[in-house]
Amino acid sequence: MRRRFAIPLIAAALAGLWGAGLAFLHWQGNSSLLDRLEAPFIDLRFVIQGPRPAPEGITILAIDDETVQQVGAYPLPRTRMAQLVSNVGRMRPKAIALDILFVDPGPTEGDLALAKALGGTRSVLAAAGLFERGAKLASASVGTAPGDLPTVQRLLLPIETLARASALGVVNISTDPSGVPRHIPLLIRSGAQIIPSFPLRTVSVAIGQDPVLSGDKLAIGNVATGTEGGYALALRFYGPAGTIRTVSASQVLSGQADGDAFRDRIVVIGATVTGGGDAFPTPFDPVLPGVEVLATAVAHLMQGDGLVRGGRVRLVDGSVAILLPVLFVFLLAWHRGIWGFAVITVVTIAWIGLTFVAFTRGIWLSATLPLLAALPPAMIFGAAELWLDRLRADRLSLQSRTLRRFQPPSLTKRLAEDPAFLMKPVRQKAAVIFIDLSGFTGLSELLPLDETREMLRGFHALVDQEAVHHRGIVASFMGDGAMILFGLPDSSPEDACHAVGACVGLCLRTEEWMTRLPDGIASRIGFKIGAHFGEIIASRLGGDSHQHITAIGDTVNVASRLMEVAAAHDADVALSDELHRAAGDACSVFESGLLEGTFPTAIRGRSGSIPVWLWRRDRRLSHMRSGSGVRHRSPS
Repeated sequence: MRRRFAIPLIAAALAGLWGAGLAFLHWQGNSSLLDRLEAPFIDLRFVIQGPRPAPEGITILAIDDETVQQVGAYPLPRTRMAQLVSNVGRMRPKAIALDILFVDPGPTEGDLALAKALGGTRSVLAAAGLFERGAKLASASVGTAPGDLPTVQRLLLPIETLARASALGVVNISTDPSGVPRHIPLLIRSGAQIIPSFPLRTVSVAIGQDPVLSGDKLAIGNVATGTEGGYALALRFYGPAGTIRTVSASQVLSGQADGDAFRDRIVVIGATVTGGGDAFPTPFDPVLPGVEVLATAVAHLMQGDGLVRGGRVRLVDGSVAILLPVLFVFLLAWHRGIWGFAVITVVTIAWIGLTFVAFTRGIWLSATLPLLAALPPAMIFGAAELWLDRLRADRLSLQSRTLRRFQPPSLTKRLAEDPAFLMKPVRQKAAVIFIDLSGFTGLSELLPLDETREMLRGFHALVDQEAVHHRGIVASFMGDGAMILFGLPDSSPEDACHAVGACVGLCLRTEEWMTRLPDGIASRIGFKIGAHFGEIIASRLGGDSHQHITAIGDTVNVASRLMEVAAAHDADVALSDELHRAAGDACSVFESGLLEGTFPTAIRGRSGSIPVWLWRRDRRLSHMRSGSGVRHRSPS
């Protein structure tokens, strides 16, 4: 019993430790495997949820194919960029943010014109950070200190002329191994400086307030946005390209743009031209322009509708990752059948469903972490338990096969179906046969023990085979004898017929068996059979540690005494007239010998007498049992 409970407890503890280890890696943000496995789940959640309406306060001014065709050059000349910024500035936007790197000087006239245009409105220019190869731009670690911010090796800054006229923001985007944008690092360290990201600086300039950092949140004005470790903003895409309102720059350059598309809005200018290279795959679009990725981050900071995946969310992930494998182990320990696996399946589907529901409310629960924590231990424990069950089943099968050798097959089956069988004695009609080897006791004193055992083994085997063949059971082997019952576990009208057939079969098989014995042994032994039919009391006898099924009553005693009658008259079988009459026409099986009767015979230990039939083998007829007549001899 202790072992039965100890194994699941140990397995549950190990499963909990496995989940705790994965939860710790998840908390620290150091498991690329978890990120890789989580990516398709998060993309699937985006697809199932479908596109969402984008906020109205942002407009993308796209330098698209139409614009390039109109201007006749790409990148656009600085003078045309200055014209574009000036035209938008006159429409009174909240801020203009240019997702374009101006790291190289252009014609002086164009640079000055663009600087003047930028100085005439609230504007933000793009800078870019160069990181070490393989560096992570967004840390998932909870509680990251400012010193743990992503650090650039070098910054690509706009030329001095333009940088003096505008605010700066870093446009770097953190992608997963498949290239899908997942985070925007809102703060980046460069030497002793901490530089805001392009979206963060844009929103700050637009509302005229600096951001306030608090724990894993960042607030600008009245809007607080949840962030991950290192102040990384998780992206929550609105839809395919164009979901955020997009206007072609060609309309602004030609004076055909609607002023309402820019008034009191944040305007993000960027390239969407075909072949420009600034595009990313997303769940909604294989080529979402980079300017729309940045505009999405701007919208999150304006609306506070980004994905929440901070410390509390990761704490929930980690707790489930520890509890779920423990639960699965206990479920398998409780029930390894269809119900146990069904409950595990339901719990798994429920957790995945919960992650989808939470995602529709902007909460990024990990679908991968709890399943990766729970399924391997459950599969290992389940496989181990099934293997142990198989070993136990094999052992029980071996034990069952062994035990069946101590009880007849029909009784074994009945006891398996009804363990209380014959706990209460049962009276019923049955045929009883006793067979015994004569002369064996004296012979066993002369033979070695091994030879004696082999003789008995062969004799018992033929008795058992004949009993089973005629639908009887060997109730007990008694040294060189046996008692056979016909009527257990259930009585039948054919019991007497089967008993008569068994008497003849036993005579013929025993005679054949003796012919194979050495002459010195065969000449010293014989056999005798007594058979009777009547009421018996079938029950279990024995103590609490050992019981056996047997029959008692006058019918049993008479059958046993009839062996003495057979021996006294030099007959092979002595059977009662009661059995003869109950068998009826079945007595035709005696055709292979001589049937004599009936004799009124006294039974030792019993008052009165009973009519008895005697049967002897006739060796002259043994080879033509079919078609021979039965020879009866009446007593004189």
